[in-house]
Amino acid sequence: MRVIAALFPLLAFLLAPAARAGDAPPPADVVVTLKPLTDAGYFPERNAPANVVSANESKISAEIAATVVALPAGVGAVVATGSVIARLDDRDAAIELQRAEAALAGAQARLSQSEAQLQRYHELAAEKFISPDGLQLKVSETESRRAELRAAQATTAAARRAVAKTIIRAPFKGAVRARHAAVGEMAAPGTPLLTLVDLTHLEVTAQVPNAYAATLAASDKIFWESSGKRSVLELLRVSPAINREARSVEARLAFVGKPLAPGLEGRIVWRDPRPHLPPDLVVRRDGHLGVFVAEAGKARFVVLPNAQEGRPATADFLPATTKIVVTGQQALRDGMAVR
Repeated sequence: MRVIAALFPLLAFLLAPAARAGDAPPPADVVVTLKPLTDAGYFPERNAPANVVSANESKISAEIAATVVALPAGVGAVVATGSVIARLDDRDAAIELQRAEAALAGAQARLSQSEAQLQRYHELAAEKFISPDGLQLKVSETESRRAELRAAQATTAAARRAVAKTIIRAPFKGAVRARHAAVGEMAAPGTPLLTLVDLTHLEVTAQVPNAYAATLAASDKIFWESSGKRSVLELLRVSPAINREARSVEARLAFVGKPLAPGLEGRIVWRDPRPHLPPDLVVRRDGHLGVFVAEAGKARFVVLPNAQEGRPATADFLPATTKIVVTGQQALRDGMAVR
């Protein structure tokens, strides 16, 4: 009995820590700082090289064979739509027009005579003075005269057009970029006389990395930037064809306000619409990179599929109101209580 009594103090000593452990309070909630995704993340700017181009840069050519007699617009001159930019010698064309008009007058006279004769033939046929075959022959002759008249009319129209082609007018408002002919030279059909750059229909062309093409299409703010100045742009189209060497696609844009001069080089700048989380918010858990969000007072680890160590990560699949843990995330595990 004395042995058993001596063991009681020893048992009490050994069981005391277990009793204390059972009475310990649960771990305290981890204190964190939360921000909505729109505040925790940021929207980076992207850019791509670009230049201003004219929708029309046309080589204005002669359409008939004639000598150049005048080139009123010099290099650098701005010409209005319809203004004369070149004149060709029209004498040969005028002679051809006179010949065509004379042939037309003859065809009209022959048709008038044939129609009068046909009318008389109808009267004679009614009185049985000519045979049906004789009448039909006259009908055929009159139809032939009508065909001759139509041919003469077409020839005259072509001759008039040839005369009109000796005066060359600007098809649009533009600037003369180059002169390819000189007064006194013989121009053949298709010979370039001037290069005219359209000053009204201007576009911006940019080579955009294919990885960012979708962000350009979705962006609500696009700018032209050069020499420290910005102009607002609107996206017209993005080519689906990818440049194999540069892995880029061509984008075409237009100025919202006054366009800049064609040939100007710069960059287009746009806001990536996808929210990006800074690298310091991204943590690794169980071999995956992600961020902690707060839901119903508990931390939930969300894997960011495209995240890379030390680089910003996109989180566009999360709702904008998602509460992101911005401080205290290093001590968290999935499911821990937070406040």
